[in-house]
Amino acid sequence: AGEIHALVNNACYSLGGLSGCGYEDFEKVLRVGLTAPFYLTKLLLPHFAPGASVVNIASTRAFMSQPETESYSAAKGGIAALTHAMSASLSGRVRVNAISPGAFPNPAIRQKDPWFEEELSRQNPMNRVGEPHELKGAALYLASDASSYVTGQNLVVDGGWTMW
Repeated sequence: AGEIHALVNNACYSLGGLSGCGYEDFEKVLRVGLTAPFYLTKLLLPHFAPGASVVNIASTRAFMSQPETESYSAAKGGIAALTHAMSASLSGRVRVNAISPGAFPNPAIRQKDPWFEEELSRQNPMNRVGEPHELKGAALYLASDASSYVTGQNLVVDGGWTMW
């Protein structure tokens, strides 16, 4: 009772890149996208059940970026590295893994640029962006006992985009 079996760290956003992101903006993105997951996991350590799982949401932007995405890419690259380090530190207590999504529907981007998803679909081997349930399935797997022998991994869910 009162134990945590799974934690999903998902918060992040972008404030752009080299041409428009100032120091304070960059630091703000890192605080939300990287520092907060570190401290939340740290604060919850005494409450994790045996065999608990932390699932950090990274991004393919950690290793394959677009122009003007430095703030977001840095935070997500940091999450990928944090995942590996935390899996070593918490070995035998809590499993820590990451998911790196590729292109998925984004209402904010869809409103600003309705053709963006269409362009991303043309660049993807599966000729589409991902569906939310596909990320949900990956997160449920990493949070479940089905992945009890998986830790320190970064599961890329991108329709083969980074391999093309």
